Amino acid sequence: MTVFQLINSDYKKHKKYGGSFGSIVFFTQGFWAAFQYRIAYFVYKKVQIPVLRQLLRFCCLLWQKIIEIATGISIPASAVIGHSFYIGHFGGVIINSESIIGNNCNVAQGVTIGISGEDSKRGVPEIGDNVFIGVNAVVVGKILIGNNVVIGACSMVNSSIEDDAVVLGVPGIVISTKGSKGYI
Repeated sequence: MTVFQLINSDYKKHKKYGGSFGSIVFFTQGFWAAFQYRIAYFVYKKVQIPVLRQLLRFCCLLWQKIIEIATGISIPASAVIGHSFYIGHFGGVIINSESIIGNNCNVAQGVTIGISGEDSKRGVPEIGDNVFIGVNAVVVGKILIGNNVVIGACSMVNSSIEDDAVVLGVPGIVISTKGSKGYI
């Protein structure tokens, strides 16, 4: 997908949950962060002219910091995020620079997707498609989160989760296999 198609898919996902063009573009902090990320990722991956690349990457880094301060949402340009990404509410979202997030995922406020573990188990999560991550959830470590997973509010997941699981608790345990249908 092109950068414009990705931005459009993020916009359509935000629109699905309500709001006019103006309210999404001018007042939805999650969309601002996703929009900034899409532009920065494009520069990070596609711009090859060395001087232009450095200049644009510096501008994107400044823009990222402004968005991060204004929204409380940190999405580094090197993270890999699929289409139709949705951040539901303002603040406290931290995504590690090495994270991989699949298509059509929802992230609520207060979510951390980060690094954890020791030795060969140290790393960041790889998150599948159609995943819903609830308020204040923490997903850390060199783990795989399957497709169609729900991670409940205030849960801490540090082990791999199979497809269609509903996870809750600290540490997170599978409480159902109903998946994310209806959440996404």
